[in-house]
Amino acid sequence: MKLTTTPKQDGFFFPAEFEPVREVWLAWPERRDNWRDKAKPAQRTFAKVANAIADVVPVSVAVSSSQYETARAMLDRSVKLVEMAFNDSWMRDIGPTVVVNAKGDRRGVSWKFNAWGGEFNGLYDDWSDDDNVAAAVCDVMGLDYYRAPFVLEGGAIHTDGEGTLYTTEECLLSPGRNPSLSKTQIEAKLSEYLGIEKVVWLPKGLFSDETDGHVDNLIHVVAPGKVVLSWTDDPFDPQYALSREALSALKTQTDASGRVIEVIKVPLPGPLYYSHEEASGVETSDGMNRQAGERLSASYANFLMVNGHVFLPLLGSEFDSIATEILAAALPDYQIVGIQTREVLLGGGNIHCITQQIPA
Repeated sequence: MKLTTTPKQDGFFFPAEFEPVREVWLAWPERRDNWRDKAKPAQRTFAKVANAIADVVPVSVAVSSSQYETARAMLDRSVKLVEMAFNDSWMRDIGPTVVVNAKGDRRGVSWKFNAWGGEFNGLYDDWSDDDNVAAAVCDVMGLDYYRAPFVLEGGAIHTDGEGTLYTTEECLLSPGRNPSLSKTQIEAKLSEYLGIEKVVWLPKGLFSDETDGHVDNLIHVVAPGKVVLSWTDDPFDPQYALSREALSALKTQTDASGRVIEVIKVPLPGPLYYSHEEASGVETSDGMNRQAGERLSASYANFLMVNGHVFLPLLGSEFDSIATEILAAALPDYQIVGIQTREVLLGGGNIHCITQQIPA
């Protein structure tokens, strides 16, 4: 049921990803102007991700009717398939952000979605099905939901579950999102719909990220006052200055509890680029032209935390093992599950982008 109040009015707040998770949702890829070779390589990779997560927690996958049998054959029997209409398969951005209250009740938040920029710089023209996914997921789960009156994507926000929200100015203040809202007005709306007390603003996201700098490709909040940051020591890399700006922003702000934020640097995997074969396998469209030699928005921060497990993208890079070691040392109570996900990266994101956790 769609509610007419707000989460803050009702005592609901946005819990951290490292809190207990009950379920994880994905959406099955098939869009041919984003996924190469009729999306077959992406489907195999999505299936690997879904099946790995299903070993830890129940998984549901939204799928179109035309792809149902294909998905069923590739996914473990424990994975639940739900027929649903959507335009592309970024469940983090189109699915509901689920908020909780002190009693453990859960409700969804459906953000306005406009394909990462609408008419200004959106990646495709028709996003009407995507905009309905959050409500549809809530209906399937039997959750009441709020419809937020502004544009936001789940990949644009991270939280510590204790009142702090992390985001980037590049994304939330971009002219394609909410041009009529000031920074202060956006903060007020984030407070109203996520129950947060403080926004930690970072200047920009990852270099070449076509989402206008989603925070989940730059950092990951792994504990209260503890953040993983994508990093490079190559002064010729355009990410070099961006990561240092982010570090400065993290070090000069405290979280909602007044804590100094601990930063764990994880190297970038690369830089990595589209090969000719990869770029030529994608059907051309106005919004998502893939070019051989174009830089990929590759990041190890784009992982998913689920009940003592970190599902980490591996990208065939010399830095895969280094990232694994750093995260294992930083999160000794977690099992690091590495999955080769270059095919997801080719579509513009990674494991965090294609998943949406439902808190317990």
